[in-house]
Amino acid sequence: MKRRTLLGLATGALLAASGLMSGIASAQGISGAPAPFDKGGVKVALIVYLSGGDYYQNYEAGVKRQADKLGIELRSFQGRQKPDEQREQIRQAINLGVSGIIIAGGKGEAVSDVVQEALDAGIKIAVQNITLPQKEIIVIDQDESKQLNLVLEQAVKDNGDDFKAGYIYVEGFPALDKRDVAWQAFKKSHPGVSQLAQWGAVDDTPAQTVANQTAAVFRANPDINVVLAPWDEFARGAKIAVDEAGLNDQVKIYSVDVSTSDIQAIREPNSPWVATSAISAAGTGAAALRAIALSLTGELKETNILLPPTLITRQFLLDNDVKTEEELNAKLPEFALEHAVTAEWITKAAAPSN
Repeated sequence: MKRRTLLGLATGALLAASGLMSGIASAQGISGAPAPFDKGGVKVALIVYLSGGDYYQNYEAGVKRQADKLGIELRSFQGRQKPDEQREQIRQAINLGVSGIIIAGGKGEAVSDVVQEALDAGIKIAVQNITLPQKEIIVIDQDESKQLNLVLEQAVKDNGDDFKAGYIYVEGFPALDKRDVAWQAFKKSHPGVSQLAQWGAVDDTPAQTVANQTAAVFRANPDINVVLAPWDEFARGAKIAVDEAGLNDQVKIYSVDVSTSDIQAIREPNSPWVATSAISAAGTGAAALRAIALSLTGELKETNILLPPTLITRQFLLDNDVKTEEELNAKLPEFALEHAVTAEWITKAAAPSN
């Protein structure tokens, strides 16, 4: 359900038309690394489903940087939001002779059979934000319940445990549904918290649609002092409505996910958006690539990888003068996930040269 990507394709004339290629030094291999990385020549494909925005741009950048450090030849396919085209991209990746494929987003029922073709060819598969039945697939996921609980704990810290909440939520999206379970449990354990309204939209312009909805909700429920927005596009919309209504001193917004544009919005003077919980998009992409690498060497211990989120407050961003997601990666090491899904030889290969 996420939004964003800037990705390309593959080989020969296709590469010239629509692709990106990294890891040119792959044939050199990595000294001291296990096979097949000792000799190099490893090819991995990145296939995403959605396009537009900065999340998957950062995700791809993380995959590419990690691929470069490991000498992997990376073939990136552009997100088209079309299951038939994603099926064809997976088949193209198989024909390219890749050793691994990362699939970010999509409709599992539409591509399951071609994913099986890849597995039958001995290709390692890592996925995120797509549900597939094959047990040998590496699943990269976020701890969604913990993500929401982190911001809910901050909401209680800021507002006490008797605030009046507005909740932005749309059913039917796995990440949002998992976060909703945490919200329902929170309300049961905090009876002083009142949910006065629920609204939301997932369409081509979710922030603007949610902004319009939020304005109407505020008019009908003027006592709302906390907005829980478990997707940053929802938070963007809520912030627009708060700003336009002049409610910045009354309403605080708590969200999940972060990007550079989110950071800029949170840092604005008197911004009502005060906290979010997130996992680095670049760090997640890099972790997915490392998972493929460890699977190829036989070192991967778990096929279900749950990445830990980090709480990010407005105060932290201001105190540390964080203006971009890259700066957040640098100044909040746990956010960058550098120590997740790795091995000593990967750490050494990624270390900057003197």
